[in-house]
Amino acid sequence: MSSVNKVILIGNVGADPEVRYLDRGVAIATFNLATTERGYTMQNGTQVPDVTEWHSVVLWRNLAEWAQQNLRKSMKVYVEGKLKTRSWEKDGQIRRKTEVIAENIQILYRPEQYRRADGLQIQSDADEAAAESQPTDDQRFNDIF
Repeated sequence: MSSVNKVILIGNVGADPEVRYLDRGVAIATFNLATTERGYTMQNGTQVPDVTEWHSVVLWRNLAEWAQQNLRKSMKVYVEGKLKTRSWEKDGQIRRKTEVIAENIQILYRPEQYRRADGLQIQSDADEAAAESQPTDDQRFNDIF
């Protein structure tokens, strides 16, 4: 029987991707992705806070160049890939880091500041009033998940 190494994450980009190029001109981008499990109140009134996990995401080649052009801090994204753990020695100690090697990534939500840069501004006061009465993409997305 074969095995499966598959990761699917939906979260917020922690910082703009860092892109570097290897000797042969191969692009590699890295960024951290935050996934948050919502807090809740127990029946006895005890508050359980939100819990945020940070994931290191690595993108290669064309996907890395796409990320450099399109991904920005605080965007909500869908990431699909596989886990890979690498290890190295530093100061006589073995270090390990587990990363998500992304094979697919999609932007699910762009904060307002990035929408304006893309020319998606609301055109008139009437349009703005209508838009305010509608749930935002983020509210719709959170209702689904």
